[in-house]
Amino acid sequence: MPAWRVSSWPAQMTPGDESEVLLHGGTTNRGRVTRVGDTVRRPVRPTSRSTWALLRHLEDVGFAGAPRFVGVDRAGREVLSYVEGDVATPPYPAWALSERALTSVAELLRDYHAAVASFDASAHEWGRPLPPRYRGPLVTHNDPNLDNVVFRDGVAVSLIDFDLAAPGTALWDVACAARLWAPLRDRADSPLEGEGDVEEDSLRRLRVFVDAYGLSADDREHVAGALLSAHAWCYGIVQDAVTHGHESFTPYWVQGGAAQAERTRTWLFAHRREVRAALVP
Repeated sequence: MPAWRVSSWPAQMTPGDESEVLLHGGTTNRGRVTRVGDTVRRPVRPTSRSTWALLRHLEDVGFAGAPRFVGVDRAGREVLSYVEGDVATPPYPAWALSERALTSVAELLRDYHAAVASFDASAHEWGRPLPPRYRGPLVTHNDPNLDNVVFRDGVAVSLIDFDLAAPGTALWDVACAARLWAPLRDRADSPLEGEGDVEEDSLRRLRVFVDAYGLSADDREHVAGALLSAHAWCYGIVQDAVTHGHESFTPYWVQGGAAQAERTRTWLFAHRREVRAALVP
């Protein structure tokens, strides 16, 4: 293992040092991610070294759409570069649900997949594995939620939070992103508004997303088949966290998260034909 360098920032801020500012958004590390100047401090995880190697690779190949790994501070936290921009958190602003934002996320994900293709995942340890049929050599992000993408002027410029990254396939990652950004869920839980039909709008946005990514007809068939699995995999992580008493996931799950997850699963199953029709020309 490489000897990761220690950041020059002190572990404890003192008068005259740049103060720490809590960053909002996300659930896993809620209350534990801060900004210090042009860096971000986050808890170290068992798979952090793998993530650091991934970020170093992305930097080496010139991919600008991810934070840079800076080091580990004296408090034992990972130090990443701070990516300037906006992150969408509820209640979602109109720009986050625009078609411009939607297509730019698909293009950013496609560019990430191209950049990471030359990274050797086999030399590293990863977290929760993907379902067997969706595993592969490509390290996928696996959590491209709205609050894990940084925007500038309404255009996606960077993915953040690679905590769930693991070897998979591009089509799996597209399915993960498309179900979140369309979004594919019960109208009671959809952030989409307007005079039109919410369901039709989400299916149209699904088609826009895969068009922007540039999928072939065969690839679209695979994405359609992966949507339910992606949903189950994601919420399996949440359920595991709740089982172990996670301080943020537990209240979320009890106060409506479990019910929403079930509504989404029911919606995806009930609308699987409409979803496939929207995806495949």
